[in-house]
Amino acid sequence: MRNIKNIYIVLLSMTIAFLGCQEKEYEFGDIIAPSSIIINAEVIGQDVNDPDLANGDGSGTVNFSVSADNASSYVYYFNGVAEASPSGILSKRFSKVGTNIYTVVVKANGTGGVSTTKSMDIEVYSSFTDLEAENFLSGANIGDSKKWYWQADADLHVGLGPVTDDYGNGEFAYEGWWNGIKAWDSEKACMYGNEFVFTRTTNGLTFEQTMGPAFVPGAYAEAIGIAGDQCHDETVATNMFGIKSVSFGPSTSKAAIEGTYGEDAQGQPKPYRGTTFDISDGGFMGWLVGSGTYDIISVSDDELIVRIIQAGDGFAWYHKFTSTKPTQDAGYVYNDLVWEDDFNTDGAPDATNWTYDLGTTDTFGNNGWGNGELQTYTNNAENVKVEGGSLKITAKSDGNGGYTSARLKSQGLRKFTYGRIEVRAKLPASAGTWPAIWMLGSNYTTVGWPTCGEIDIMEQRGANKDITLGTLHWYNTTGSNNASYGESTAVADASSDFHLYTVEWSDTSIKIYLDDVSFFQMPNDSTLPFNADFFMILNIAMGGTLGGDIDPGFTEDTMEIDYVKVFQ
Repeated sequence: MRNIKNIYIVLLSMTIAFLGCQEKEYEFGDIIAPSSIIINAEVIGQDVNDPDLANGDGSGTVNFSVSADNASSYVYYFNGVAEASPSGILSKRFSKVGTNIYTVVVKANGTGGVSTTKSMDIEVYSSFTDLEAENFLSGANIGDSKKWYWQADADLHVGLGPVTDDYGNGEFAYEGWWNGIKAWDSEKACMYGNEFVFTRTTNGLTFEQTMGPAFVPGAYAEAIGIAGDQCHDETVATNMFGIKSVSFGPSTSKAAIEGTYGEDAQGQPKPYRGTTFDISDGGFMGWLVGSGTYDIISVSDDELIVRIIQAGDGFAWYHKFTSTKPTQDAGYVYNDLVWEDDFNTDGAPDATNWTYDLGTTDTFGNNGWGNGELQTYTNNAENVKVEGGSLKITAKSDGNGGYTSARLKSQGLRKFTYGRIEVRAKLPASAGTWPAIWMLGSNYTTVGWPTCGEIDIMEQRGANKDITLGTLHWYNTTGSNNASYGESTAVADASSDFHLYTVEWSDTSIKIYLDDVSFFQMPNDSTLPFNADFFMILNIAMGGTLGGDIDPGFTEDTMEIDYVKVFQ
């Protein structure tokens, strides 16, 4: 559990304090409902004097604007689906073919949570249709749904190119800038569980992302002031979830009109399909770049290739999806189960498998376990028990500024040289908790740390619960110094869902996996301490070098272990 580096995230909370030597009266203003709502609608291409253009030019596009007295923001509702527009200005494409009457509802928001609504009917003509593309996306019948996934098992499932620049080879229409991503890219592993559902309704297609998180590339993360090239949950991607409407229209981008992408069966340059779709209300397909408008490059029953222009018009991203969920063969070498604890007997952990570290000092008398940790380890049931098919390690506040927790170990009971160790776990969410699933060399009590070697299968910082770490520690005899090497990977729902944390360890390499996807690898050789017996440790620390600042309101939090398995 030794730390390589510290990353501090400042968590800001808002506190309203009323201070002073005498009472004061504070007024927050009157609560006034908006009134005098005026909705304006411009049907693009409409000419009331021309019967062919009486309801628009066939694009189905309408530009709306709304104003009202005492309104602070607005929300439009199309067939019950909300599209927020703080300014009241919104462009909407209606894609149902033919001339149709739509009821548009606008809600004007006032102060104190009050609002006023107004509706209008608008008649719009849309001539564009790509029924084949719609059927590929959702199915042909009302009520049909279809799930799509990242095509993670294919190279170049994500790429990047210019929006309009041409360097002589039509780069504006393909991944001219970044085209080296391989299948099952470790940095993108956090998004490969995404699920996207298109559904056919009587009013057209809807879209819903049912499984997060969202990946935010560095190019866009910098623009919105967050950490990039990693996944974020709905606190950042606020429009990720919920049912959205989908509208279709003709592509207007330079790439779709002038460019080509790949080759057809005859080896000829293949043009874009010429269709674009727009996901309403800020929706998007897993890759947050401030846009939800996609050029369809190609679509079939089992593959969708699209291009999306990042907000700001500086980057064009290319994405490949599949309707068959990809699976990855981790290629494990060790597959014979030699030991497991599935924690199916309620009560204390099995004493033939686990013992405890107790108190506040390590074997060599270092207070705070050598890391400045603040907890006292116990073997009390309130800190450690088996219940409902899981081992539960609970860190608790004692109410007086101190903390208790538990640290289980298999030292003297179960030890292993080489193999695959799997631990399925759900981690604590509270700031300041430092959960760890790790191993120490069995000669720890005689040679000490780090000479014994340490394998951290999973650690998590107290200030960032969306990242998991894998690290090795050892003593470098050549340089006479402590040595370590670590990598991290994103895991946006580690506290709400179980994940599989794995190490596969041989005499030639050590690999660490999250959900069977490798994100860490280091060669092993005879100069390193990783060629002898190691024992398991499971614990939650509080504070310390990796736990950091503890939430002042912390009461308790738990790490649940579904099982521990060892394969050789």
